[in-house]
Amino acid sequence: MRFVYVMDGLDRIQPDKDTTFAFQRAAQRRGHVALHCEPRDVFVFDGDVWANVRELTVSDIAPHFQLSVTREVRLADVECVLIRKDPPFDAEYLYVTLMLEKLRGRTLVVNDPRGLRDANEKLYTLHFARHMPRTLVTTDRSRMHAFIASVGTGVVKPLDGAGGSGVLVVDRRDRNARSIVDYLSHEGTRHVMVQEFLPAVRQGDKRVLVLDGEILGAINRIARDDDVRSNIHAGGRVERCDVTSEERAVVEDMRSRLVADGLMFVGLDFIGGKLTEVNVTSPTGIQELSRHWGQDVAERVILWLEDRANRSRPTLDSIPA
Repeated sequence: MRFVYVMDGLDRIQPDKDTTFAFQRAAQRRGHVALHCEPRDVFVFDGDVWANVRELTVSDIAPHFQLSVTREVRLADVECVLIRKDPPFDAEYLYVTLMLEKLRGRTLVVNDPRGLRDANEKLYTLHFARHMPRTLVTTDRSRMHAFIASVGTGVVKPLDGAGGSGVLVVDRRDRNARSIVDYLSHEGTRHVMVQEFLPAVRQGDKRVLVLDGEILGAINRIARDDDVRSNIHAGGRVERCDVTSEERAVVEDMRSRLVADGLMFVGLDFIGGKLTEVNVTSPTGIQELSRHWGQDVAERVILWLEDRANRSRPTLDSIPA
């Protein structure tokens, strides 16, 4: 099969950590072809969606990537397109998802472009507010300060951040509180999320990876002693962990909505059993999970993609004469 990876430039990939690299490596072992392109390489011509791609070979030994010459490929002719561009979800990201809509019913696209547009990684979580810590989303700075005062300590998050970028803990007694709120809300002109601070974060921020509504496993990310953020990107260390029965119940409650929205590979973040984020654009953690388990979990994803791609392709009987 030919898998097109719409992703960042390879200079941003860390072979020992990156989930997309793990997918490419597992797919390569199974004989599939990886085609790399960046969002800017996707284009529409004569009513169909194409991309300038380069065939990619990966290796655990440096140099980790080998690329062929650039060629054009019609994306309806490949078996699967994986959207693995890191956040933020900006205007260019939006345009690419709109172009990839042309593939609906013709080629498997993971995650679904429509689902990606609908699922801001902070706001989508609100569909499952019953499982979340106390949460406020607003531009109103007075409301934010009142919320922080009511919970004692809040976590203020920009709605378009990723990897812990811009996430700040604000105590009601902190003399910097007003400055932080002003900065993140752009003087009250941009929506931000404020959540109740969960002290359990010192025991870890758990990432549960889910494929087609089924749990693949979990890793626990522990913040550095000098930071409040547990994200791997921010220097958090990773420990092996289990998924609790309470967390499994939350995933079960979310399953039908995730699948209906075409969000097949997602990362759910839990702190102290509370759901804090639903990561859909380019979830990470599969290499750390694989190391803890002693098996390549990415291969399970590739096997699922093979099966789903085969079922997604139009059959001769379904093509009008």
